[in-house]
Amino acid sequence: MDEKEEKVSLNQIKLKPRISLFNGCTIIIGVIIGSGIFVSPKGVLLEAGSAGMSLLIWLLSGAFAMVGAICYSELGTLIPKSGGDYAYIYEAFGPLPSFLFLWVALVIINPTSLAIIAITCATYALQPFFSCPVPETVINLFAGCIIAVLTFINCWDVRMATRTNDFFTITKLLALSMIVVLGGYWLSLGQIDNLTTPDVTEGSQTKVAAIAMAFYSGVFSFSGFSYLNFVTEELKNPFKNLPRAIYISIPIVTIVYMLVNIAYFAVLTVDEILDSEAVAITFADKVLGSFGSKILMPLFVSFSCVGSLNGILITCSRMFFSGARNNQLPELFAMISIKQLTPIPSLIFLGGTSIIMLFIGNVFKLINYLSFAESLVVFASVAGLLKLRFTMPEDVLRSRPIKISIFWPIIFFLMCLFLLILPFFHSDPWELVYGVFLVLSGIPIYALFVYNKWRPGFIQSVWIGFTHFVQKLFYCVPELSSS
Repeated sequence: MDEKEEKVSLNQIKLKPRISLFNGCTIIIGVIIGSGIFVSPKGVLLEAGSAGMSLLIWLLSGAFAMVGAICYSELGTLIPKSGGDYAYIYEAFGPLPSFLFLWVALVIINPTSLAIIAITCATYALQPFFSCPVPETVINLFAGCIIAVLTFINCWDVRMATRTNDFFTITKLLALSMIVVLGGYWLSLGQIDNLTTPDVTEGSQTKVAAIAMAFYSGVFSFSGFSYLNFVTEELKNPFKNLPRAIYISIPIVTIVYMLVNIAYFAVLTVDEILDSEAVAITFADKVLGSFGSKILMPLFVSFSCVGSLNGILITCSRMFFSGARNNQLPELFAMISIKQLTPIPSLIFLGGTSIIMLFIGNVFKLINYLSFAESLVVFASVAGLLKLRFTMPEDVLRSRPIKISIFWPIIFFLMCLFLLILPFFHSDPWELVYGVFLVLSGIPIYALFVYNKWRPGFIQSVWIGFTHFVQKLFYCVPELSSS
């Protein structure tokens, strides 16, 4: 290749639009539907008190997610950049607030989420091979292998990553469909006592506080509806396919959640669900016997977890890529492989920190910080949409591809504010205080490493040398465009 050809080739090193509408739908569905619906969908039931009230809460939670998704469809087409919430907060509120989100995502949200899902996946995948509880070391090692394999797939090829995501999303939908069919078969046998009055409404909560907490649990079962926004630049025809994927996926997830819960309630009593450590396993044991509870359902749970892991790796690695592109993370994270056209350094960092998280102690202690941090991020993003409605140039607003009524962002903003404040009255306040301090701990990091541009000479030279080493190792360069 001569010098001119090499220059033309390098000028085309950028993220390519290779994610189709179908891929986009499987990303959203795959990320939202994790292990929760199989293992512990009882958070809503615990507060709602009855099957009837629980189903109503699931329906309302789906409606909430749909309103949020509508807002994110406008955000994603108004600011058509990869990075999702980070990009929106950066555009609306500037570098410091966006960095604080990036910091929390870097340290807690993403590696912790991946580690917890991988542990759940490994636990259920290994369960059929052990007659006793699976040793923790074995679980962690297998979980680390799962993350490593998925990280490799995502580094190697975007199409391979999306096909992997498609396969596991379809698998988990088939598994949930099987639960629905089995529940329908159970009802066809005349086993309808649990879903008839008064059993279906007995114990329904009427206290506003309890219903609010049930809604809080339901809403977080839909978290992930905005994850396709993280890969906007890699989505084919994003102005059409981003909103289409959102409008297709959220109703599907809502219907699936409703039908699966109806199936659970058809077979199991409220007390059996609340006493179960893994509802789908208890369900399968009652309907299919030991084969269903010891082999089939654990396999379905592990497949579902793999789909969620892969979806998070695809999407969240682009957030670190976007942060580096804005000079808020080391330039290394904005590198793209010349051959694979994937953000290999960002992917390896995300996968690597998740594996490290598996071995640094009880990762589940960090889960209480996740809900608060995610609420804060969504709240900031929708607040950014409202701010941009009043500050962006009128010609830009008029030309935006999706124009929703301002009523929806205002409603969603108020609901997010409610979800942000509610835990301070019902959870351990110190856990939430620690969550706030974790967010604010990013301020000195920002001051030292982002706002301050000066570096000691020897540190600068060592870091440049390390960056060049990584570039040679993975054959990657900063993003370049033909412009």
